[in-house]
Amino acid sequence: MARVTNSDTLPYVDSRYELGMLASQRVRDLNGGAPAVVEKKDDKLTVVALREIASGKLDVEEVRHEFIESYKDTPAVSESETALEITSEDPKLRDYDAILDNTLVEEDAPAEDVVEEDDTPDESENEE
Repeated sequence: MARVTNSDTLPYVDSRYELGMLASQRVRDLNGGAPAVVEKKDDKLTVVALREIASGKLDVEEVRHEFIESYKDTPAVSESETALEITSEDPKLRDYDAILDNTLVEEDAPAEDVVEEDDTPDESENEE
């Protein structure tokens, strides 16, 4: 196959959207060292992935399963990563942290409406 078109791959996938997802997963596999099922030549991995799908030699169900599993994995958060506070022994860093906290608190504080009362009487009062 010199050139792969969408119509070449549609017998093996349900839609163009799925084709994009599966091809991207296959490119990640190829980047990770998976052997190609078609000859690579000087093609980019995206083209190789599309050629593999269009050839029918690739187990599309396996790639679909890998794609789904890749989104199920969630990174584990350790207890030390749950706190967002800086706990440093360096006094300069603690000072900078305090300054930053104060600045953020001042920015979040509601602005007070300051009304200055004028001690001079209104001219309308003097006209009477």
